[in-house]
Amino acid sequence: MTPIVFVAVALAGGTGAVARFLLDGFLQSRATSYPLGTLVINVSGSFLLGLVTGLALSALVPSPVFLILGSGFLGGYTTFSTASVESVRLIQARRYGVALVNSVGMLVLAVLASAAGFLLGSF
Repeated sequence: MTPIVFVAVALAGGTGAVARFLLDGFLQSRATSYPLGTLVINVSGSFLLGLVTGLALSALVPSPVFLILGSGFLGGYTTFSTASVESVRLIQARRYGVALVNSVGMLVLAVLASAAGFLLGSF
């Protein structure tokens, strides 16, 4: 990885984190007590990472761009740790069914979205 790509990955990661913060705040201000923002962010980020990966493996996206978008922007945008903490908070609030749906549902949706993005990018 060249120094320029390294800096670009770092800047893209920061940009992804800011995008996540803004989108999550926007969605949570309009949602119920369910962590909708994190769900939307992780599923959309998984779809986009699948898409970029499919395009990169099809040689339609150069490796440095893949690193910048995939590891940088989408790495900063998606958030497994927040999803985990939100599930723990739901368990602490004794909302066991919602916690289960949040944990398992997000995992299933993210994997399906990633596969859909990958298939779309592989054509």
